[in-house]
Amino acid sequence: MGSGYYQFCPVAKAMELLDERWTLLIVRELVSGSQQFNELRRGLPRMSPSLLSKRLQQLARAGIVERRAEGSDVRYVLTPGGQELRPVVEALGTWGVRWIGELGDEDLDPKLLLWDMHRNIDHAAVPGGRTVVRFSFPDAPAKARDWWIVITADDADVCDVDPGHPVAVTVSASLRRMVEVWRGDSGWSNALRSGEIEVSGPEALRRALPLWFTLSVFASVPRPA
Repeated sequence: MGSGYYQFCPVAKAMELLDERWTLLIVRELVSGSQQFNELRRGLPRMSPSLLSKRLQQLARAGIVERRAEGSDVRYVLTPGGQELRPVVEALGTWGVRWIGELGDEDLDPKLLLWDMHRNIDHAAVPGGRTVVRFSFPDAPAKARDWWIVITADDADVCDVDPGHPVAVTVSASLRRMVEVWRGDSGWSNALRSGEIEVSGPEALRRALPLWFTLSVFASVPRPA
């Protein structure tokens, strides 16, 4: 027996493609701007490369993704049909924020958090030149405890080893609290005032830091009473 639902309902036909494990999260990453294979992997750190490759091939065959190769540069770009999934992804994210319960410890992934943060930076608010922000999560496993975001005029990168540049600001917090602030479950000001997030560095940079990150696209979603 095949994997189809064998229903003429368009919801059923769409889900034959989209409800396979990881598929819609790949679309989420493509909607968020990732195009190269390694970028997709960094946004899906717990997905195996072989499965990612398989799912991209399936999406390409379905006309959702176009594979564009120029020499060694390979990019995966959403087709018009794929772009029409943007409001679907946004609606699911909004619903998830409003109606899915508390996060489990296994949901807290510093690699995904920093990757999401690095692509939501207001570069106009960051000082000129190169600015390095170090994040320290004392409660995380030793290998995932320290991270660096290197910000330049129009780019940013995430490092899990010290890039060797001077650090402008260091942020220390539990991983859970940082995730909650990023998701909009808790505000920067409350976390800073309570000491649950500590920021060290020159005072002007400490005060400006929250303005450098525009938060998750779902942070502004109203929560149920």
